[in-house]
Amino acid sequence: MSFLRSLLFSAPLIGLATIFMGTLSILASLFDPTGNSQHKLARAWGKFLLAVSFIRVRAEGLEKLDSGGTYVFVANHASYMDIPALLSRLPHQFRFFAKTGLYKIPFLGTHLRRAGHLPVDRSSARASLKSMTEGARIIATRGVSVLLFPEGGRSPKGLRQFKEGAAYIAIKAGVPAVPIAIVGMRRLLPMGSIHLRAGTAAVRIGDPIATQGLELSDRVELTQRLYAEISRLLEEPASVAEPVTRG
Repeated sequence: MSFLRSLLFSAPLIGLATIFMGTLSILASLFDPTGNSQHKLARAWGKFLLAVSFIRVRAEGLEKLDSGGTYVFVANHASYMDIPALLSRLPHQFRFFAKTGLYKIPFLGTHLRRAGHLPVDRSSARASLKSMTEGARIIATRGVSVLLFPEGGRSPKGLRQFKEGAAYIAIKAGVPAVPIAIVGMRRLLPMGSIHLRAGTAAVRIGDPIATQGLELSDRVELTQRLYAEISRLLEEPASVAEPVTRG
């Protein structure tokens, strides 16, 4: 029954909502070049996707963030539902880095570009550096946070080693890096699966790590610190963070 619900109810509604909200987002971009309206629509999209998937996401540690602050959010990545979870629970305006291949997909690519998200080309170190520099510039000039998945993509299990891009951007922009652990989402929608399971996941926010006074040469140490903190958040007692699944 759980699989049939996912296939016949959740998946079609997710598809329709994505097309509908994406169209609204593109229309909104004609009147709001900042991307702020698009982000609000994306937040509504994320909440809807979680609702029709019967997934509840609780946020832990929001009190650690300044509502008017600007950050580099750094999160683990295990499921396609991670982005809806973050959109629905982080109250800040933020833009994320997406693979260049996504920008080549009709409709989706247009939405990403007009919403102000940033393409990252991992096949070229020079192009990646340009993207990271642009991310730091956006933070500095527009006061908008950015989100990165430093593993470089979804991980089917465990936590992969982090790339240094998030640390580079945080140091260059001079803003805190915030470690975030998404706990339990891999169980609800595993990598490679289309079976959305009902249940509960958590977005755990760690203490912001200040970067003022750091040099770009400190990015390796900062990357290691972010990795250690997200690992710790993921490993906290199951009674606090482990999701309750049904089906």
